[in-house]
Amino acid sequence: MKTYFKSHRKSVAIVLLLSGLLFTSCENNEDLNIAPDTTVSDKDIFKTPARIEGLVNGIYKAFKGASLYGGRFLLYQDQRGEDFINITANNFTGYESWNNSYSSGSNDINNLWGSAYSAINNANILIEGLAANPGVVTEEKARQYIGEAKLVRALSYYSLVISYGQPYNKDAGASKGVPLRLKAETGAANNDLARSSVAEIYKQVIKDLDEAEAALPQSYASADLNTTRAHVSTAIALKTRVYLAMNNWAKVIEEAAKLAPQTQAPFSTTASDVKHVLQPDITVIFSSNYATAESIFSIPMSSLDSYTGQSSIAYIYNTNLEYYLNPTGILGDAQWRTTDKRRDLTRTVSGKQYFKKYAKPSPFLDYIPVIRYSEVLLNYAEAAAKTGNLTLSANLLKAVHQRSDASYVFAPAVLSDPNQLIDAIWKERRIELLGEGFRGPDLLRNLQTLPAKGDSKLQTPAVTPSDANYIFPPANTELATNKLY
Repeated sequence: MKTYFKSHRKSVAIVLLLSGLLFTSCENNEDLNIAPDTTVSDKDIFKTPARIEGLVNGIYKAFKGASLYGGRFLLYQDQRGEDFINITANNFTGYESWNNSYSSGSNDINNLWGSAYSAINNANILIEGLAANPGVVTEEKARQYIGEAKLVRALSYYSLVISYGQPYNKDAGASKGVPLRLKAETGAANNDLARSSVAEIYKQVIKDLDEAEAALPQSYASADLNTTRAHVSTAIALKTRVYLAMNNWAKVIEEAAKLAPQTQAPFSTTASDVKHVLQPDITVIFSSNYATAESIFSIPMSSLDSYTGQSSIAYIYNTNLEYYLNPTGILGDAQWRTTDKRRDLTRTVSGKQYFKKYAKPSPFLDYIPVIRYSEVLLNYAEAAAKTGNLTLSANLLKAVHQRSDASYVFAPAVLSDPNQLIDAIWKERRIELLGEGFRGPDLLRNLQTLPAKGDSKLQTPAVTPSDANYIFPPANTELATNKLY
């Protein structure tokens, strides 16, 4: 199902413009706080720089949907793994993902699908509108805006294909993926569109990210904008994630080396304006400073624009305590010692450990991480190990782990054997990126079984790569309107 502007109607265009103006970061920025026009038709929406800026903000606002990167998408993906145990069996807070029991009619399935395609269509509208209205903003500014739109479109399509499509590594992407919509939709005329292959989706994602890298600015005027708006490093970092999902180790290394050119710690960015580096204390980036140089791209929350109740990932994890950390999952692994600083991102309630990366109370103002520098280093480490550069891989792994547990020593056998080293990297991802939406995608990209999990009250069986529920089912909203799906 597409989300689109209705021709010759003011209301939808106004909603997008006004909602975009709410997507602002902590620091006031003149460009992101534009007084909205109260009456704007769709045919006039590209007539002034202020309105175009509002549309750019609207792209981010759509991407920030509660069921997308406003937080719940991360929840859906993590619950597919074994590191969280569900307590409430509440279908409105991700239970069907934890239980691998989604149907095409599930709210999560339809809301995620609709949110992602809404972000995609908003990006398409901006790209086409700028091309049709040259000279309203400078060439440089138009180029930047198109780069931002392509990055959001790329990440939205990546999120769709890893959820609703078979893993790329199953058959080199030959399986059916999702409809690839690259044109702005302003009506229902083009609902019918066959699915593109998984490989075609990945090809478009990489194309958009390459073009975004060439078009985006090196940096913005503040650290907060460098965290909440796409810039060159954002596109590069995301390419390491996408290529990792494709087992294209050489390209992961090529992209990661742009940001981390050293072969040993400290791994930091030198070539671009934003100097990405691991922060000394991981807890800072989830509590007091969301705009460090480790936070490459995050979704901001503000008192005027945040999610509450079951729409909020913070409410589900930390306020309502609907999932506790599995004591036999990564929490109980020897690689995650009790002295590790990352243990401070958990808390004990009634003898159970709960997750608190998103720990602020209502109105839940924690930023939602989309990609951090530590992920880039772990992507790099895995690709280096896969290509035989065990020394570099080990150095990258140790940099991430010892940031939070400086005295930890990996056994020599772990660092010298490719299989053991990769296993340690995978465990490190579960520790470092816990609750940031990676466990499900990591299992699927490696064609691993979704493990059985549960306690005496709720349990769910394992799901193998050949099972129908290994991936999400298509949304009913799409099946009802697209005869070619």
